[in-house]
Amino acid sequence: MSASGGSGDWDAATYDRVSDVQVGWAVEQLERLPLHGEEVVLDAGCGSGRVTAMLAERVPSGRVYGVDVSPAMVEHAKAALGERATVLCQDLVELALPEQVDAVFSNATFHWIHDHEALFAALVRAMKPGARLVAQCGGFGNIDAFRQAADSVAGEEPFESFFAGWKRPWNYATDSGTAARLARAGFTEVSTWLEPKRVRPERAFVETVCLVRHLEPLSEELRGPFVDRVLARAGEPLVLDYVRLNMTAVRATGS
Repeated sequence: MSASGGSGDWDAATYDRVSDVQVGWAVEQLERLPLHGEEVVLDAGCGSGRVTAMLAERVPSGRVYGVDVSPAMVEHAKAALGERATVLCQDLVELALPEQVDAVFSNATFHWIHDHEALFAALVRAMKPGARLVAQCGGFGNIDAFRQAADSVAGEEPFESFFAGWKRPWNYATDSGTAARLARAGFTEVSTWLEPKRVRPERAFVETVCLVRHLEPLSEELRGPFVDRVLARAGEPLVLDYVRLNMTAVRATGS
């Protein structure tokens, strides 16, 4: 569930503990991915491997590849999955699998990748003609109010100097723009839609997921105070208005 956004790694063990929200969304998506049990499947942005394990259960006679750009996530997933999946450390825009796959599944990953044109082109190359894509990521408007609160705190002392030249790593795309990019890449039967999801997270989720890239440039002693100030500004109880971008598509037979 991580990809090429940001320059730092992830706290894979903590992410594994706090990612029930993302796993719940993934379970919903799995209902849209018909599998018979012998397919070759890619988990694009496998994170700590929790969802990859679910995919492996659904293809007992097939094969599962998990790909993530985070070395920490890959190490954790390999240890958790063992022989149930082949886990590779790769940037999804430079995806290179040993074989083409019958299906691609992705959860909470694509919004970390700026170049969706390159991403979808890489997925097409990795998929057999007729292979199905089912994915969900952050979409247009995702946690806008919370991100604005975090950005405002980043512009204040004693934090401001640490954010000189800092680039926001997210790409929260629209459903219509995503549909057009998928079609240009060589997908057919494209369906995309935005879906609101309200979350009431704990502090560990905020630190490990929501503010992970804001905390990167800060010194260790300033990270706690930064989170404190953002949470105070966001108000209590903390409610995050997520917007999920859903997509289903089929790799065209002629592409």
